[in-house]
Amino acid sequence: MQVLTKKPHTDLVTLRFEVHPANVERIKRFVESVEPGDGITAAEFYDKHFTGQPPWSVALRGYRYREDLSQTELAELTGIPQRHISEMENGKRPIGKERAKKLAEVLNTDYRVFL
Repeated sequence: MQVLTKKPHTDLVTLRFEVHPANVERIKRFVESVEPGDGITAAEFYDKHFTGQPPWSVALRGYRYREDLSQTELAELTGIPQRHISEMENGKRPIGKERAKKLAEVLNTDYRVFL
């Protein structure tokens, strides 16, 4: 019988988040509630803290905020109407591959985060 010889990876890393000021307290409470050894996947985090919002809509809002762009500025840079950007950020309009590529180019990220 073979015996496991590898130990689980348990190194700790430091994370730095840039978040909207309205979410700071919610994220602080979450981090304080995590016990050493606890783990959570990105999908579980989204489900718990952004209930009902598709991950791509949260990502779009986050990347736009990171680049310090308003919806109007993003609309001008991508050629996507501002109201469509608003609907995408609110999960009411799917992004689609072509728009994801336009958004990713302006927001300096991979287009697949929006699909």
